[in-house]
Amino acid sequence: MMTSGIILGSRPRSSHAFGSLTRGVPRRLPNEFYPTPPEATRALLSVETFEGSIWEPACGEGAIAQELRVAGHAVVATDLIAYGYGQPGIDFLKETRPRARNIVTNPPYGDGLADAFLTKSLAFARETRGTVAMLLNLASLAHRTRTRWWREHPPARLYAVDDIVCWPVHRYGQAPSHFTKHRYFWAVWTPDHQGPSAFWWLSSAEFRTRQSRPSHNLTERNYA
Repeated sequence: MMTSGIILGSRPRSSHAFGSLTRGVPRRLPNEFYPTPPEATRALLSVETFEGSIWEPACGEGAIAQELRVAGHAVVATDLIAYGYGQPGIDFLKETRPRARNIVTNPPYGDGLADAFLTKSLAFARETRGTVAMLLNLASLAHRTRTRWWREHPPARLYAVDDIVCWPVHRYGQAPSHFTKHRYFWAVWTPDHQGPSAFWWLSSAEFRTRQSRPSHNLTERNYA
């Protein structure tokens, strides 16, 4: 899979780029830890269903995985870093076998990590005949270096999610004002999809106080 034309995020390599913002918040958070608010996952589950088990390979503190489990899904949660949730010490990019049929995650962006996560996820999905859903920055859809890649690997569906902030408030307080301007979307790849991507809009406000509905679709196959 070609990735030279897609860069879904970059982390400055210079140590000066990590200078503090106001209140001592680093410009890039350690380990690219930007947790997904629950309403974003609930919104996804309102429009998408997943057959079989789901792997969350960048689970962090379990923000996405917990919502998937509340909805009744069998979830494999791993992360390279130990955040007290899931199985730590698992480098997704070095894994050789899929741990579940589907993959749902908000990948780390720094140093091209999102590119690598996407490449790996789509390769595993071809093996398992599963679905990949990734939360990405909306700016990545309209960048001159990415147009060719999106044309060659169109998702089945794209969902713009309004008014969500991926920021660990419990660790650093309120997000810096510039960060609250980021906008996100879910990209969903399904087996055998061909042709243009469908596009739809999701309102986060509709899911802030509403939990995911339990799923009765718990078909699971062992890919471990």
